[in-house]
Amino acid sequence: MKRYNIGIIGASGLVGGRILEILEEREFPIDNLYLFSSKKSSGNKVKFKNKEYPVEELKEESFDKDMDIALFAAGGSISERFAPIAAQKGIKVIDNSSAFRMEKDIPLVVPEVNPQDIEGKDIIANPNCSTIQSVLPLKLLQDKYGIKRVIFSTYQAVSGSGSAGLKDLAEGNIELYPYQIQYNAIPHIDDFLDNGYTKEEMKMIAESKKILNDQDIGITATTVRIPIKYGHSVSMNIELKKNFKLADIKKELEDFSGIELRDNVGENIYPMAIDVQGKDQVYIGRIRRDYSIENGLNMWCVADNIRKGAALNAIQIAELVIKNL
Repeated sequence: MKRYNIGIIGASGLVGGRILEILEEREFPIDNLYLFSSKKSSGNKVKFKNKEYPVEELKEESFDKDMDIALFAAGGSISERFAPIAAQKGIKVIDNSSAFRMEKDIPLVVPEVNPQDIEGKDIIANPNCSTIQSVLPLKLLQDKYGIKRVIFSTYQAVSGSGSAGLKDLAEGNIELYPYQIQYNAIPHIDDFLDNGYTKEEMKMIAESKKILNDQDIGITATTVRIPIKYGHSVSMNIELKKNFKLADIKKELEDFSGIELRDNVGENIYPMAIDVQGKDQVYIGRIRRDYSIENGLNMWCVADNIRKGAALNAIQIAELVIKNL
């Protein structure tokens, strides 16, 4: 089996650490592993497959190394500066930040939905965590029934804000968020824009349209931070173009790659954030008609935001990439 040289930028962070765990779990074919972080974290050692690897300070010359794929998990400003350098060196870049997601010529990829979009591309963007889990069921519905409109309401874990969010929750601080997150729900994720939406809400709207390759879908979103560590939940109200049978939709979702159906309200079976930590799948339940509109559908969608919503999706993209290298 051919093996590849992999770089991880942001190896000391929450997502970077999860990337390392999943690379080992999935036995990704690695020859050489290069770990990069800020100057503050350089010199640390990270264990991977019973071997310790040094964390180096990220510099422009870091990409002079013989590297096949660089996985970026260090924030938008780092990606904007260093990802083009890596790409110019012939390294395939998979970027977890929002830096390139809406660039016209850079694909935004969820492997179960639009794997074909990676072909011939040097930089591939990993979508927003809530978008990733939401587009899996939407892709199925789009292909089978057509989608007219979607209303997203999210309930997002503090780990989506990184270690600082987890700290605010654990210690009751008001450092990262504008209000305490303990015992609270804050309808405010990322900065507010002039239109009254937050950047997070506009990300979900724009990214969903791009991934599904349909700018005509009407989409709106309200994103809320809630006091749990891991697992984003999304309530989706969907208006389809064609009539449907609930039994058909449930069977189709059950058969769709990457989805786990948890939908039996008679037995109190439905997806919950507490159940999805460490799981690869996107969990779907509470599937029911919306009787207020024609062809209306409600569903509840839950996934591990650091795993499928970030690290795993990036690695699944890398697995697609090596098939084409």
